[in-house]
Amino acid sequence: QLQCFVFLILQFELFVLKLWILLLGLSVSISGITRQELFPFGRNAGDQSLDEGNDETQEIRLEKPVTFYDGQLNQIYVSINTNGFVALEKPTGESEYLGNMPAGFGMIAALQGDLDTSDGVGKVFFRQDSSPALLQQAADHINRAFPEDDVVNPISAVVVTWVDVASHRRNTFQLVIASLETISFAILLYPRDAMQFQSTGSSYSMHAGFSKGEKTNFFLSKKQGPYYRITDDTEASVKKLAEQTNSGKRGVWVYEIGSFPHFTDVAPGEVPDFPLDSQQHRSTGSHSHQHPVYPDLDVVYHRPEHPPPIQVHTVQFRPERPTVVEIENEDNIEVDGQHDQNDLFFLSCSLHTVFTYNSGECGGQKCSKFGECRNYPSGRCCQCEPGYYGNGVQCVSDGVPQRMNGKVSGRVFVGNLPVPVDFASNDLHSYVVVNDGRAYVAISAIPPIVGLSLQPLSSVGGIIGWTFALQQPGFKNGFSIIGGEFKRQADVTFQPGGERLTIFQEFKGIDEHDHLMVDTRLEGKIPEVPRGATVQIDAYTEIYQYSTNLITASSTREYVINLQDGSTQSRSYKFKETITFRGCQHDEAVRAVPSTQMLSVDQVFVMYDMGEQLLRYAMTNKIGDVNENACFTGRHGCDTNAICKPGQGNQFTCECAAGFTGDGRACSDIDECRETPQICGPNAVCNNHPGTFRCECRDGFQFASDGQTCVEVQRPVDPCRIGTHDCDVPERARCSYTGGSSYICTCLPGFMGDGRSCQDIDECQVNQCHENAVCFNTPGSFTCQCNPGFYGDGFHCSTEREKTRCQLHRESVLGAGPRGPRPVPGQFVPTCDAQGEYDPMQCHASIGQCWCVDRDGLEISGTRTGPGRFPECPGHDVPGPIRPTPDPNVSPLPPGSQILFAQSGKIEYIPLEGHNLKKNKAKTALHLPEKVVIGIGFDCVEKMVYWTDISTPAISKASLQGGEPVHIIKSDIGSPEGIAIDHLGRNMFWTDSMKDRIEVSSLDGSQRRVLINTDLVNPRAILTDPTNGYIYWADWNRDAPKIEMAYMDGTNRRVLAKDDLGLPNGLTYDPRTSLLCWADAGTHKVECMNPQQGSRRQLMEGIQYPFGLTTDGKNLYYTDWTRGAVVVVDRYARREVDEFQPQKRTRLYGITTAHAHCPSGQNYCSSNNGGCTHLCLATAAGRSCRCPDNAVGLGCVEREGWN
Repeated sequence: QLQCFVFLILQFELFVLKLWILLLGLSVSISGITRQELFPFGRNAGDQSLDEGNDETQEIRLEKPVTFYDGQLNQIYVSINTNGFVALEKPTGESEYLGNMPAGFGMIAALQGDLDTSDGVGKVFFRQDSSPALLQQAADHINRAFPEDDVVNPISAVVVTWVDVASHRRNTFQLVIASLETISFAILLYPRDAMQFQSTGSSYSMHAGFSKGEKTNFFLSKKQGPYYRITDDTEASVKKLAEQTNSGKRGVWVYEIGSFPHFTDVAPGEVPDFPLDSQQHRSTGSHSHQHPVYPDLDVVYHRPEHPPPIQVHTVQFRPERPTVVEIENEDNIEVDGQHDQNDLFFLSCSLHTVFTYNSGECGGQKCSKFGECRNYPSGRCCQCEPGYYGNGVQCVSDGVPQRMNGKVSGRVFVGNLPVPVDFASNDLHSYVVVNDGRAYVAISAIPPIVGLSLQPLSSVGGIIGWTFALQQPGFKNGFSIIGGEFKRQADVTFQPGGERLTIFQEFKGIDEHDHLMVDTRLEGKIPEVPRGATVQIDAYTEIYQYSTNLITASSTREYVINLQDGSTQSRSYKFKETITFRGCQHDEAVRAVPSTQMLSVDQVFVMYDMGEQLLRYAMTNKIGDVNENACFTGRHGCDTNAICKPGQGNQFTCECAAGFTGDGRACSDIDECRETPQICGPNAVCNNHPGTFRCECRDGFQFASDGQTCVEVQRPVDPCRIGTHDCDVPERARCSYTGGSSYICTCLPGFMGDGRSCQDIDECQVNQCHENAVCFNTPGSFTCQCNPGFYGDGFHCSTEREKTRCQLHRESVLGAGPRGPRPVPGQFVPTCDAQGEYDPMQCHASIGQCWCVDRDGLEISGTRTGPGRFPECPGHDVPGPIRPTPDPNVSPLPPGSQILFAQSGKIEYIPLEGHNLKKNKAKTALHLPEKVVIGIGFDCVEKMVYWTDISTPAISKASLQGGEPVHIIKSDIGSPEGIAIDHLGRNMFWTDSMKDRIEVSSLDGSQRRVLINTDLVNPRAILTDPTNGYIYWADWNRDAPKIEMAYMDGTNRRVLAKDDLGLPNGLTYDPRTSLLCWADAGTHKVECMNPQQGSRRQLMEGIQYPFGLTTDGKNLYYTDWTRGAVVVVDRYARREVDEFQPQKRTRLYGITTAHAHCPSGQNYCSSNNGGCTHLCLATAAGRSCRCPDNAVGLGCVEREGWN
């Protein structure tokens, strides 16, 4: 041990000696640049000079362009003597810009202030220079400032030098604008020995920075355009110009100030501390140093020659961890002969003296190279070292600007445009000035059709602002808490149109260039911003709630659209955000972060550059305390229809929301329809709603393409509907409408002919029955009947009847004796029902006990009773598994029309004979044990039943001729209730009373789309009129019940009835009479109306509690919860004429009519899907082609209503 100790002492002394020599070689670099280290200037360098004076300006035309922000300039104005800046456009008078940064015009401020050269001592020199030596000198500064970027080789430079310019003392400083073909850099040099004052002694502050100026065609209101400040309003910040750096050399500051055609914002050098100046830094070549000469101002100043410093590698200086040997297993140490004996001896001593955690494993995490593994009582977590921040897995240096790169993909619909805009890997670049929380985001290759309308969505880049927001003491920005790997979903709902957009973003961490990687996907619809309009977003705040691996936020954003005619439009959108990440559960530092933090965002700037197709966002972000403002705690007392607006500290105000009036504490609805009777225009009706109003076209009119003007509906004449066709009678032929005044006549199955004259086909001429059966021809069909002595369905006949399991069981027990079957005394003999199945209750007379059995005859445990007692056994109409396959208890639908209704766990049918119920033939069509079936619909084409189930929840279908049920909708569904089938367009519609929306999809559940999701509370019953292109639905909202209609594409929505309603549960429509009827469990009435004429009349009153409703044309059939029955009402006699009570008395739900043949009629979607690529939705004037909500990559094309 003593030997090791002595060796380490000697090694330490050697290290100190080497360090002293190193620091001696660095002394010149650390002290900052001198006046002699400026770029060559003066008469002998080829400079021109400005006239002496107090505000002299001279324009020079450039031989090669300078790129400033995203523009290229061929001429600049040099205004220096009292100013210290280069103007990129003609400057205003000094009284307008002195002390101001940013200025109202394009400016590169080397040191703007109230300076003077009128005394003849101070000079301002300038020139253009393309000499290799000077360009190499500029390249050295730039490449040292951006060590991780590609090597830069400038091709031209503009050199401006202010020499001994005066105020009360004298300053010398220099600006070099070095340019490539499409990129320009600014190099600012401040010699420490030549900067004698930091203020001018006047009321004006001195400033350094960059300003693009004020552009009325780009910028909003009176806000400045993009700018970058190097100094603030203090003298200390000016003093630091000669003492600090961003290029690795004190007094030298380097900035990327422009790139063409795409540019985000000014980018400062990335070496804020002081690496070792040496000949080892990146360089594109070598250059010679000349001996220093110190003549007067008319000769050239050169950089002095320095002795070569110690040869060390130039790197960006960052706080490093002490060098420590990490040992996990001594067996892994390899000696390859390249270490000398002292190295090995030092290593062996280290094995006994130095220990640390391996950063590769830390509680399942891999720590950053700038992080360390920290022990906590419950486990280990990574943590960033001093001088860095992050979550320990990813750490970045304090104060260093951060860059982000990524791609934007997705699909966005704009306004009423039928075709979406697809994003395919559009570039996204971002730059954050961490010291002041300023974030800049740019997205390229955005076409104008969507670029203008994306301006309000500053939230696309808002997450980047939150990630690197300026932190108030005790609070943390996103990167400090969760690092750079997380997922974010933001749901945006625009007002007042209800458009919805979802932003998906995945942050993938820091790449090898120290750039944060982010992928963005946009899906949904946004309102259109008119061409030529600009968008203004005021400052706002957001409250972030932090929990384990989850962060949430929500807010309402307001913005103003400034139109070209000078008018404005105020709009807003609701914003909900969820951030998920993988944190370390043991990290006490993260748990100490307040669970609620407020992000304050101001100086929001948005712009779309049509020429460059570039979308830009910029904003300043600060994370801090919520301040317990009542607006954030909810204890404000504002009306529910008011907005609480936070002020300074705990101050707040209440303002009634749009559409309401009052003092904010009490708000009442504004009836726009009464106050402005003509607000909706001609041929329209105004309906007032809380906080808003809705215009609806009168009968016979519809909205034009502008969505506001009502124009007359040009309805085609349907000969099939009005009966002016010449097809054969409906019993033999079908009339199919094909548009315009055209139609097609076709004979029904079982008949032959041209459709205008159809003859019955005698199927018995080609005998399809069994050889032991007789064929009977019927109109349009035939039947088979087994001959006497044979048994079967006529298609299969045999001399013996196939016995059931119960019958075989019974025969095996009874046996066969000389006097027929006799039981063995004392043995149990099962009893079978009329169909040969086990009776649910079995009894053994010898022991006096009875019990229940299942369908297989097996005893149900716990049901056995003693003598004189009988158990209550359930019937065998519910089989165990879900199987609609026919068996003695489940019957396929017989020929003819049926009434289908839902009862808990099953769907039953009652055959119709004419318009009368054949109640003795009622049977179970489909068993669905443990399901709660609410709505049912019937597809007359495929003889398929569809139903909604709120227990799963799901939407399913099954063939009523046998087959397994199939789930077709089982995700993103809350409480599906009503369902309706469009047999012509092959679509289904349903209501969801939990998600408050109406949806549509193809009959197989694909191509799903939300049609209506606003102003719905409890939608239930829904039905279709596919021939005319309408849907109807009822909303039993107890506070405001109503019945509405719309085109099948969801447009042209209007309220049919809203007064004198209670609980309108059931709804049905008769296409032959065009009557819409409903059953109301609140008013206990049945009412009907013609939706196109608006006439409403009461059909019956005094009913009890109706739920579902259907019709066969003459009668109405409704299910009643109180009576537990299907009730029949004669629509013409206006009275109840019959009822059917199922054997099992439970609540009855949905009901529908299963017609033997589809109703006559046709629409544009019934042939070739109406020419649509995906959803074809009929309207009164034609059809609309719509895309499903998840249409990414489907090649879907939307078309508005057309014919």
